[in-house]
Amino acid sequence: MKLYHSAASPFVRKVMVLLHEAGAMDRVTLIPAAVSPLKPDAMPIDHNPLGKIPALETDDGTAIYDSRVITRYLDETLKAGLYPAAPRLWDTLTLEATADGMTEAAVLIRYEFHIRPEGSRSHDWAEGQWHKIDRALTAVEDRRMGHLSGPLDMGQIALACALGYLDFRHPERDWRKVRPALAAWAVGFMDRPAMRATNPVAA
Repeated sequence: MKLYHSAASPFVRKVMVLLHEAGAMDRVTLIPAAVSPLKPDAMPIDHNPLGKIPALETDDGTAIYDSRVITRYLDETLKAGLYPAAPRLWDTLTLEATADGMTEAAVLIRYEFHIRPEGSRSHDWAEGQWHKIDRALTAVEDRRMGHLSGPLDMGQIALACALGYLDFRHPERDWRKVRPALAAWAVGFMDRPAMRATNPVAA
């Protein structure tokens, strides 16, 4: 398999953590692909017409994209067991969706201030994106700590990758300040070998 990859992408990191946890890094070849909304052709568009990473080319040449589709495919293919049976599955998927929404909002803030010309930037719009993240963080600490203390699953991995991206690109926001339980969980989870092996690298 081939994975179109950037070490700075939090969505790529989700896939990489799964591969490490499954002991399957030798099953994929990493293909560098630094993309942006203004240069989607930096990655072969026939692998993802949306011009986003990650994208996975399977052994038979099929292109699979969107990180949640890729992780479900790899979990099934590698028998990783990171998507549990129902009813826990619904909590796992909801947590993963929440984490991915946070990550998407954080990426959009990054784009707003590093891609748009200075005169076109909207601080109000960026703050609106941050409010999504802030609400999601509070909801996770209020409602999901029991799930986070349970067996390893893809919801936990997605959340850890989202938190790692906040630390990487938005450290000034200090999301930990009023969320001690979530902050304590993150300290332990970030120490997993799979998380340490996939620390983001500035592009």
